[in-house]
Amino acid sequence: MRFIHTADWHLGRYFHGMHLTADQREIIMGQIVPFVREEGVEAVIIAGDIYDRGVPPVEAVDLFDEFLMKMAELRVKVFYIAGNHDSESRLNFGSRLMREAGIFARGRLDAEMAPVIIEDDFGPVAIHLYPYMEPASVKAALGVTDALDFEQAHELVIEKSLSGASEKMRSIAVAHAFLAGGTSSDSERPLAVGGSSNIRSGIFRPFCYTALGHLHNPQRAGADTIRYSGSLMKYSFDEAEQKKGFFLVDLDGSGKVEQQFVPLVPPHDIRRVRGLFADIEGDRAAYPQSDDYVEVELLDRGIILDVFNKLKAIYPNLMHVLYPNLQREGTMREQEGQAVLKLTEETLFSQYYEDMTGEKLGEEQQAIVHGCLQEIYREERDAK
Repeated sequence: MRFIHTADWHLGRYFHGMHLTADQREIIMGQIVPFVREEGVEAVIIAGDIYDRGVPPVEAVDLFDEFLMKMAELRVKVFYIAGNHDSESRLNFGSRLMREAGIFARGRLDAEMAPVIIEDDFGPVAIHLYPYMEPASVKAALGVTDALDFEQAHELVIEKSLSGASEKMRSIAVAHAFLAGGTSSDSERPLAVGGSSNIRSGIFRPFCYTALGHLHNPQRAGADTIRYSGSLMKYSFDEAEQKKGFFLVDLDGSGKVEQQFVPLVPPHDIRRVRGLFADIEGDRAAYPQSDDYVEVELLDRGIILDVFNKLKAIYPNLMHVLYPNLQREGTMREQEGQAVLKLTEETLFSQYYEDMTGEKLGEEQQAIVHGCLQEIYREERDAK
């Protein structure tokens, strides 16, 4: 059986105000679908976080619907589960109907947790679908009254799902969880505070292969057969150096697997640029223009007026500007937050102007500022 393991698509994601659905469509329909068609893939496994939030935008739902329709046309089976970003009820909707088309979804736990049994050239394969599992949801689904932590909850569900399966049958687990020792990223939502959601990888040892979701960096999780595929795209600047893609997995008749990582190329990469403003602005060899999504870390010690718009001429998709070496002098920055709140708008504007330009407001400029503020105050009073 040949399948691909992917996860954490986060369809409908916004990145610093930029809607990423068009980029996601290009990757899914322009790269994953052709790969599935051309490489003889029999199944696609998506290990949770299909959407970026419980109520995704219409464009994100349409994209996933388009993907599922294409897989059904190609007679490629799809297995997917809810992650911690997904709405379990919405993701579970229509799951019984879609089985007829080879689409197997599990948005929420049930009392049986029976695997999906499919056939390949060597016989039956059990696909165990474990949606994101909090201890409370496990207790409710299985009727447990004792207190559970995350690891105990996962152990209980896995034991339940394996209880009726033949030990000789080949099996694949699909789960969305934080395995102890995993490398996380800024774009992942914590499952619980203080590491209490961490579970040991050993509980997935019974399976021929475990397809995990939640961590955005592709990685091995305690064994070669237990892996995170990583996210579809880079979703934070601390992921800039990560390689995104999916695993192509071949399962043979004895239950052994061979896997290889297949990279995905986004239409816009995530980049970090670091340097002095004068160098970034003037040295195109060292700082080439780019339409990638860019964060600039300026090493200048002083603020540069209108720097964002100046940098956007070089990087049209500039998202963020950092000043790690900014000197802390300046009339506004010398004052504590509570003291600043007591200053008048005229004083605050005067200090801001001085910080930005290094010059004080002249009398004529002060009169203009005073007149503008008085007009604003009158409009506010008239509106009440």
